[in-house]
Amino acid sequence: MKKILHCLVLLLICNVAMSQSLLTPEQLAKREKRKNLTVKEWNTDDKTKTRWLDRIKVYDNQGRCVEEIEYATYGQKWRVTSTYDDITGKVVEEIEYNDRNRPTRIRKYEWNADGTKAKQYNYLPNGKLFSIKVFEYIFND
Repeated sequence: MKKILHCLVLLLICNVAMSQSLLTPEQLAKREKRKNLTVKEWNTDDKTKTRWLDRIKVYDNQGRCVEEIEYATYGQKWRVTSTYDDITGKVVEEIEYNDRNRPTRIRKYEWNADGTKAKQYNYLPNGKLFSIKVFEYIFND
């Protein structure tokens, strides 16, 4: 039992190291700059000089986008929250909300060992599976 636990811990460490190596130095540098960042995008009407909020992006302490909100002149158009796997750093769930801040779609993801997206499960707000999208990668020489 102790040997199995030791092997699992080693496998977990290797998995974390491999997942981090999938990020390029440029991607890691971008994430470093976005730690705990909130970005607000504003629009301004040229004639009236009226200014309104267009979009907000919120990043977590690891530089990953955890929330994005799109606004219209009347208020929120939509909002998406993202949840990430602590081990791989990949997004595992996204919840999309409507203008009334009610969930409209839930997406859950599966990833291949090489870091590419394998499947996307689309759920209705009540939790019922709506569709499954499978990703196929074909490289042409």
